Amino acid sequence: MSEKNDISQKSVCIKYGSVFTPSSPLERVGIALNTIGQLPLNALRHPAENGTCGWYIWGGEVLPEEPDFFQPLHLQHLEERCPDIIPYLALAPGWRVLLAPGQVDVWFDDGILNV
Repeated sequence: MSEKNDISQKSVCIKYGSVFTPSSPLERVGIALNTIGQLPLNALRHPAENGTCGWYIWGGEVLPEEPDFFQPLHLQHLEERCPDIIPYLALAPGWRVLLAPGQVDVWFDDGILNV
């Protein structure tokens, strides 16, 4: 990730009151590549484990429950696959993001941490 992204991510964390928790570009996210482009764009962050940063990203109204819905993708590839989510990726575990035209919702969901 670039220094520009780092500054943008710090600003987002300050705006929403999150601890700044950046990830390494070599960590992986879970992403539903076949849904990217559908609206809204959704993301939520679990605690990091086993080389993942904890982020899960998908497009659309419904989160399907199929076990292979998410594919691993290194964070460094998100700039080309899903650039709109980049500013939010330093939000700490427990945060959720929903992006749609004219709408940005960012909130803390402690239920994510109690799974």
